[in-house]
Amino acid sequence: MSRKIRVLIVDDSTVIRRLLTDALSSDPAIEVAGIAANGKIALSKIPQLNPDIITLDMEMPEMDGITTLVELRKLYPKLPVIMFSTLTHQGAEATIDALAKGANDYVTKPANVGSVTAAIANVKSELIPKIKAFCSWALPKVTPVRSIVRTPTNTTLPSFLNTLAKRNTNKIDIIAIGVSTGGPNALQEVIPNLPADLPVPIVIVQHMPPIFTKHLANRLNALSKLNVVEATAGESIQPGGVWLAPGDFHMVLKREGTAMKVVLNKGTPENSCRPAVDVLFRSVAAIYGPNVLSVVLTGMGQDGARGCAVIRDAGGRTLVQDEATSVVWGMPGAVVQAGLADKVLPLNQIAEEIVLETRHGRSIRSLASQAH
Repeated sequence: MSRKIRVLIVDDSTVIRRLLTDALSSDPAIEVAGIAANGKIALSKIPQLNPDIITLDMEMPEMDGITTLVELRKLYPKLPVIMFSTLTHQGAEATIDALAKGANDYVTKPANVGSVTAAIANVKSELIPKIKAFCSWALPKVTPVRSIVRTPTNTTLPSFLNTLAKRNTNKIDIIAIGVSTGGPNALQEVIPNLPADLPVPIVIVQHMPPIFTKHLANRLNALSKLNVVEATAGESIQPGGVWLAPGDFHMVLKREGTAMKVVLNKGTPENSCRPAVDVLFRSVAAIYGPNVLSVVLTGMGQDGARGCAVIRDAGGRTLVQDEATSVVWGMPGAVVQAGLADKVLPLNQIAEEIVLETRHGRSIRSLASQAH
């Protein structure tokens, strides 16, 4: 049996430290190696405690979370850090900043720590899976499923081969991206490297709570040549724009005459997520058929895999981020293991491949006309 995952909890609140200790200690794979009331104490304890992972509060006296993170990264560039954030505009902005400065992920604090049972349940569902994802060495090894491309059972071989042939020749009319853990930094690598004259729109589901998606869209917009916004209901999408699903809403597209409109809904979460990648991917496959390019980037779980199967059946194509450059290879790995990935690429090649895919099947004249 592997040794337990050692966690250092850094938080100035006695209540939160006790809550986290109780919640984490209840899992047999995890032990709380120590606690610290601020960043300065935490930095002094790391050499003695040798933790495998750190939970780090944002707002603390003497040395806050961001300052601690910057100092910590100078000494321990590979030590996983999960930020503990508040569900506020200030907390969301600080979290996006922390991710850019080297935090691996974040969780939001329980809104009401007065309800201890609910707060512990929240920590168990949100924080523990992330700790285990970053310390996967401590978990039992699972034999990966071999990648196989299967002929769908409800179709004949000739029609399946025709579908495969179409997927190599059809031009792309929309990019749909699904991403989760590690996503903000992955998107900052991809979206700012796309040209202003990209001839298709981009729609994105990033697993994030409300408020956070707005700040992420603003950050991407400031860095990009394309116009990036948090999607609003009824908006028309067009080339040169990027629409990010708002937290707690599924995003789908709907054709109205010649326009494509954004529709938001609070349907049942899928894969425990809302927004869910599968919901968006099914929607674009239904409207655009073989003219979809789906892109699955770093993330926990397998949201997006079923949607990629629908896109493949419609004749579309799928790009996947490789394991080496993913923070967590759950979502992209699920697509690869299901045999649904057309290309598996490192993160720094995704933007270039998107550009090549969108120019395939378009004449110079049509590209010029769409740029104006």
